Amino acid sequence: MEAWNSIQNTIQYIENNLAEKINMEELAGVAYLSPFYFQRLFNRLVGKPVMEYVKLRRLAGAADYLNGNKDSRISETAYRFGFENHETFTRAFKAVYGMTPENYRANPRTLTHFIMPDISLNYYMVDENVPLISDGITLEVSRYYLPKSRSFMGYSIQNPMGDEPGVDLLGELWDKFHEHKASIQGLKRKGQEAGVSSPGEKPGFFTYFTGGEVEEGELTEGFINWDMPAGNYIICTFEAENFQLLVNEALNKARDYLFGVWLPKHTINTEYFMAELYYDITPEATKMELWVKIKEESSC
Repeated sequence: MEAWNSIQNTIQYIENNLAEKINMEELAGVAYLSPFYFQRLFNRLVGKPVMEYVKLRRLAGAADYLNGNKDSRISETAYRFGFENHETFTRAFKAVYGMTPENYRANPRTLTHFIMPDISLNYYMVDENVPLISDGITLEVSRYYLPKSRSFMGYSIQNPMGDEPGVDLLGELWDKFHEHKASIQGLKRKGQEAGVSSPGEKPGFFTYFTGGEVEEGELTEGFINWDMPAGNYIICTFEAENFQLLVNEALNKARDYLFGVWLPKHTINTEYFMAELYYDITPEATKMELWVKIKEESSC
């Protein structure tokens, strides 16, 4: 068994036993590794110490449960997801999400979680136009020449870099855009919507833009414009079972695969932006694309 496969088995074991007591020796036994080597390997492949990862996955489940079960007691939720008591759960929740469970329930906000990783994606390589199926998602990498620039209009914010869980500021920006997009002049009826990440205005932050595709014309007051330049692109198309999986787990895994595995393996340099293009933004949507522009000197 490959070492990464041993760690993936423990990740699935943790997910199936979040409500139970989990200790290091038990997990090392699942991986058929010594506790010392297991902890080192887990931290390297997952990016978190073992028990920190367990806590973050428990908090993710607890937050979703609180959101969907308005009448449940906080202490019941704590026990359901493996916390010893109400106080321990509250401290952990506030440290990660910046609010207590009670405050979250009273004033709900969209949260981001540390997702269950699929380590296998780091060890699979596919050619262009060959689908890769892994852990409930399907992705495919291809090339495309965009002959003419595309224009989008919407909003942007500065967002902290990194994947630490917390309040989902990007999700709230999308909510703001969808609330006001009807006032955008020239919005294409069958155009796509885009989320674009690019370098931030200060260290430790990146700029994130959300917008809808528009016809060429004047800027609508109160919005900003982003143009996707013409040129050669790498497109990572991916699908998931539903929209929530698509924009959370599938998006993160596709992004990590594209930038962490596929592009470095093919020694392709890209411009400093990534565009998420959505075919549809509804609960039934299951497909989207990541677009990155190839730098001219590496386009051959």
